Amino acid sequence: MSSWKSLLLRIGEKCPEYGGNADFKDHIESCFGIVRRELDPSADDILLFLLECSEQLPHKIPLYGTLVGLLNLENEEFVKKVLEKIQTNLQDALDSGNCNRIRIFMRFLTVLMCSKVLQPSSLVIVFETLLSSAALTVDEDKGNPSWQARADFYITCILSCLPWGGAELVEQVPEEIDRVMVGIESYFSIRRHVSNAGLSVFEDTNENNKLLDEKDFLEDLWVRIQDLSSAGWKLEIPRPHLCFEPQLVAGKSHDFGPITCPEQPNPSAATFGISCGRQRNVAELKYPQRIQRLNIFSASKAEDLRPIDRFVVEEYLLDVLLFLNGCRKECAAYMAGLPVPFRYEYLMAETIFSQLLLLPEPPFKPMYYTLVIIDLCKALPGAFPAVIAGAVRALFERIADLDMECRTRLILWFSHHLSNFQFIWPWEEWAHVLDLPKWAPQRVFVQEVLEREIRLSYWEKIKQSIENAPALEELLPPKGGPNFKYSGEDVSDRTEKALSLELNNLVKGRQTFREIITWVEDSVIPVHGSDFALRVVIQTLLDIGSKSFTHLITVLERYGQVIGKICPDQDRQIMLIAEVSSYWKNSSQMTAITIDRMMGYRLLSNLAIVRWVFSSSNVDQFHISDRPWEILRNAVSKTYNRITDLRKEISSIQRSFLLAEEAASKARAELETAESNLTLMDGEPVIGENPVRMKRLKSNAERAKDEEISVHDSLDAKEALLARAIEENEALFLSLYKSFSNVLAEPLCEAFKDGNVKPADQADEMAIDLESSSAMELDKENGRPKKSHSNGRRAGNGYNLDEREQWCLSTLGYVKAITRQYASEIWSFIEKLDADVLTEDVHPLFRRAIYSGLRRPLDEL
Repeated sequence: MSSWKSLLLRIGEKCPEYGGNADFKDHIESCFGIVRRELDPSADDILLFLLECSEQLPHKIPLYGTLVGLLNLENEEFVKKVLEKIQTNLQDALDSGNCNRIRIFMRFLTVLMCSKVLQPSSLVIVFETLLSSAALTVDEDKGNPSWQARADFYITCILSCLPWGGAELVEQVPEEIDRVMVGIESYFSIRRHVSNAGLSVFEDTNENNKLLDEKDFLEDLWVRIQDLSSAGWKLEIPRPHLCFEPQLVAGKSHDFGPITCPEQPNPSAATFGISCGRQRNVAELKYPQRIQRLNIFSASKAEDLRPIDRFVVEEYLLDVLLFLNGCRKECAAYMAGLPVPFRYEYLMAETIFSQLLLLPEPPFKPMYYTLVIIDLCKALPGAFPAVIAGAVRALFERIADLDMECRTRLILWFSHHLSNFQFIWPWEEWAHVLDLPKWAPQRVFVQEVLEREIRLSYWEKIKQSIENAPALEELLPPKGGPNFKYSGEDVSDRTEKALSLELNNLVKGRQTFREIITWVEDSVIPVHGSDFALRVVIQTLLDIGSKSFTHLITVLERYGQVIGKICPDQDRQIMLIAEVSSYWKNSSQMTAITIDRMMGYRLLSNLAIVRWVFSSSNVDQFHISDRPWEILRNAVSKTYNRITDLRKEISSIQRSFLLAEEAASKARAELETAESNLTLMDGEPVIGENPVRMKRLKSNAERAKDEEISVHDSLDAKEALLARAIEENEALFLSLYKSFSNVLAEPLCEAFKDGNVKPADQADEMAIDLESSSAMELDKENGRPKKSHSNGRRAGNGYNLDEREQWCLSTLGYVKAITRQYASEIWSFIEKLDADVLTEDVHPLFRRAIYSGLRRPLDEL
């Protein structure tokens, strides 16, 4: 890397490029000196690299802005090109709806204004362009309120620029910026309050009323900006341009080219309704809210942070997480060294967890946040591990109120995190969960974490890790491997064992699947029946494939057609799943893997899996185990992924078809041009072109046409597959929701007769009897007081929800989580869902769970 590149990249860091010096002013001066000398030979490269750095290292934008300001004193033409490039990039970002680029370019323009590069009035015009578009969008008469998400994003971009340039704007163009602020205030008067129902990490039984009273993200940001304005725009963030202000004022400020916001989509016929809901869903996916604040730590942990300071640090942290997602160690290093003068470990942990638990889905795979947390614990060993432990304890205390999907993510993260630190955790702090009912969320959480740890290690190791709380061994899953029916001497049916041994020998003898099918059809089914044959074949093949994942795959590839032959319909496939579950009853992981692989080989249908999951034995486990939910999640995900893959393939083929069409058209045009050069001799046409060339052109034209036809046929085939996959997906979800409706109907009516969940703060006084009070005192004597932050869910030694209520709440939580994850697909057949499932007699809590997952207004209930 050339020296000017390394200096630009590492500016603001304590690194060898700057001699270990950490002073911002010295960095800018050193970098400016080198870049200025390289401008003549490398101006274009410097321009592109500078913009790339500012876009992917946004927390350094104040430094890059000051550098451009100094370059403006030396080379105005170069700086004009910088602004022109930013204008082009910003317009492209607006047209494509690239939220991150829009936000970053807006901040860069603000900093350039502070460095006397950009006219303040030009920045105000950009603000007013976005403001005008936002106001028009939410206008009931002229706009399309379904796209309020985009309008809110534009206003967020304006407000988020002000911490970096509000003071300069007020000083230099007070009337213009005041006009913008008045316009934003007017915007708030016509926009709708955005409820976080369906996207809130923590559930609340009074969710609807509570969320209406709370400020949404944009309203909260507006309050913070107003507080900043009242404080004279004083903020503790790097403002390096102030160190160079005497020089910068001599520079010429430039105008900024005009930008336009994209046209709003045509509004739906009604303000409410299905069409409006679909548009709102598309808008919210395209312009998502960047963060859902958790507030899991007490205010004392951030007593030195003003609300606006918190916002700025969050922006920096989110930017680093976003742009350095491919370099986890660099990401952790930048996060640990942000250019702010106060400590922010608690805010950093809270921000990372807010992304890990962000709904409907995190920006990146959860594994990324796991690795960042691990690297931060290693980079800040004296502070960050304790902060993370505090976050885990805080989330554990509120686990009963945690969204079901977030609960699953937390379990997966925590078990993986502990596996990187020798599974060390003070389990004795949580030993009290054994005194809770088996359905209490805290007990289930500990149980699931231990089960996931065993998947990442082995049973004896995890048992050893809880030696400080040996009683927790009760929550460990059973030790042992497969449960083969024919392994012992006490097998009740000797005939089954003999046939299993015979089948095992056939497989070892490398018999083909056709020979085994013949053996089953001729020797087993006629004598013992098809159920008997299914049991023997599945148990035996599973045992042969039990040694490893590779063995399982080999068995399914070689003898999958045997399984397919004896399990041709849903009823048989349900029996197949039951045998898999029985064989792997001691391993949830292998049960899920085997069923998933069988579905991949088309041996199991997704509808059969849904029917099996909703069988009575599994329904009883809904609130105390993740085992059935993991299998259901895999089945739904695999079905949806087929659609996603087909859409990607179709998109690729469509591009190929356009190229093939263009190539065929070009070849045909060349041939026609050559043919037009025919000449007449003695009244007969004679080829004027070289005959060899004519032959080649004809061949090329025919080949190009054949390629066009081939690609077109391939496109038609993929589109037919997509249409079939979408039908299968629709059938799956309708079956799934009907199953949910059937199993929830009676329990909901019994547990919540009035259609409402009991508020969490109304603890069931009957749950605290004399016996539990005595137990509470005993716990205190033993130094293990029962304390819970679960909004009154726990009462003394008991738990104020009975098993039926907890079962209903857990199941409804999964209904909402599944609906939210696949909302875009569900909106496509919402009419059928309304007609077939959400009928008038459906319980209001079930309807509310689905509406909440779809972000469908509850006033449509």
